[in-house]
Amino acid sequence: MRTAIRQSAFGVVLGLLAAAVGGCGGGGDAKPSSRLQGKVEIDGSSTVYRLSMGAYEQFREENPDVLVTVAYKGTGAGFADFVQGKLDIVDASRPISEKEMEKAKAAGVEYVELPVAFDALTVAVSAQNDWASDMTVAELKRLWEPAAKGTVMKWSQIRAAWPDKEIKLYGAGPDSGTFDYFTEAIVGKKGSIRSDATATEDDNIIVQGIAGDKYALGYVGYAYYEPNQDKLKALKIDWKEDDDVLAIEPSPETVKTGKYNPLSRPLFIYVNKKSAERPETKAFVEFYLAHAKELSGLLKYVPLTDPAYEMGTSRFARLQVGTGFGGKMEFGLPLEEILKREPK
Repeated sequence: MRTAIRQSAFGVVLGLLAAAVGGCGGGGDAKPSSRLQGKVEIDGSSTVYRLSMGAYEQFREENPDVLVTVAYKGTGAGFADFVQGKLDIVDASRPISEKEMEKAKAAGVEYVELPVAFDALTVAVSAQNDWASDMTVAELKRLWEPAAKGTVMKWSQIRAAWPDKEIKLYGAGPDSGTFDYFTEAIVGKKGSIRSDATATEDDNIIVQGIAGDKYALGYVGYAYYEPNQDKLKALKIDWKEDDDVLAIEPSPETVKTGKYNPLSRPLFIYVNKKSAERPETKAFVEFYLAHAKELSGLLKYVPLTDPAYEMGTSRFARLQVGTGFGGKMEFGLPLEEILKREPK
């Protein structure tokens, strides 16, 4: 029921895609395959959810007999099912972890790792906030680390000039890849964070929480921040705290040029190899990759470079299994360099 509700609501937005992307059909050399039947099951990241739903909304115009279900229980929870062979595709806002790799191997699950877009993980405040415009990584760590619970509670404790008012914090839940990425990038250890913030796998709840409180602060994917700029304000991030380096705002341009660190990240789909050998799954993933660049732009994600999409398409055509990340997150390294690695 949860998935059906989200599909219905999101379908209104995706109706706009028909004019922009629908004219492309299945790509220059793609052939209609309306005779395809079957089911493709996707779950995982709420951040990637909108992109996967966008791909399905377009795919089903040519393949009405293929049912693609898209849910969003979170990257970690999605991987938990995926590595047991319960899903065809998992949406992921971080690379697969070492423990998940081990579980997949034990279950005999092979997978193809496919980056589909970039995200600028955005630290946001209410549009009513008229004092904060930027923060350093050190300030964010002091605010979010476990030791901050019950001790760092007010804006004035971050900077003396800021209001002596309590900060209301909103962020991703522990099953979210956004949670894993933020904690490792900012706090320095995955999963290490104060426990008194409002946490959820639903990005829309985070947006609503931040927007509704002048003294709130939270983090959310750029694709959820950008359509809500009238309600939210993104903070610029000072990564290296160098006097010669200005704090950088999240944007497609700062992500593509590698300036927005350490909160730029690739977004993925992981495809079960056995599922990829079924014609309906193969056709859907090929369609997804062929349209990921256009859909990313329309849905306010940051598209990958053309070489990155080409490498991903080639990887899927060869069903090259494994991951180029080795079970760990990497910050500031060009995605093309990782895609050139031999997956493990």
